[in-house]
Amino acid sequence: MGATMVNTILDKAQTILQDPDGTRWSKAELVGWVNSAYTEIVNARPDATAASQTFKCEAGITQVLTDQFPQALRLLEVDRNVASASTGAMVRLIERGVLTSQVRDWPTETPSDTVEFYMFDPKLPREFMVYPPATADAELEVVFSSVPENHDPANIPADETIKVPDSYANVILDYVLYRAYSKDAEYAANAQRAAAHFEAVQFALGTKAKTDTAVTPRDESPAKR
Repeated sequence: MGATMVNTILDKAQTILQDPDGTRWSKAELVGWVNSAYTEIVNARPDATAASQTFKCEAGITQVLTDQFPQALRLLEVDRNVASASTGAMVRLIERGVLTSQVRDWPTETPSDTVEFYMFDPKLPREFMVYPPATADAELEVVFSSVPENHDPANIPADETIKVPDSYANVILDYVLYRAYSKDAEYAANAQRAAAHFEAVQFALGTKAKTDTAVTPRDESPAKR
């Protein structure tokens, strides 16, 4: 996803660790921590790996992302209908309680190729419900996050890039250094270094979230102010 080479991060880490030959921390070990960094990033920022895909619905109201996308971590949005038999209409998010108060028997209504609303429960991040109930021909454009596939610690090609946007490259580096120094945390200096790099990871992820919120496009019409 990014343009930053994995080996660039590994080389920087080895330079900072003063271990250019991988004597204390092997390159394979560092790659394992790059893989772990992705989990840390995506848990804090699910949008870091956001992807839009076509999801083929199961007949009924409950839809499970992992049935088609095993790597899916969290639904971010259901965008629109894309089945050829549908109208291509956009899909809107609605609270389940609101829909139930208006259409009490909505789960038993006639299934349709065109979904009008979807419902999301944060306790079930890989699932969502649809209204009206979907037919097996209904297809939706969905946006979801996932944890990237691991790099192979035994083989990192020279042109292999990181699997998150380049803006997370320093976060990955700090996470790798945090884990490396934690290995020798019995030494006070290394324990302090590990803590400092972990704080840098947390700070960077939190700061980026605030920055992204500040620059997110929004409706500035008078009615919304």
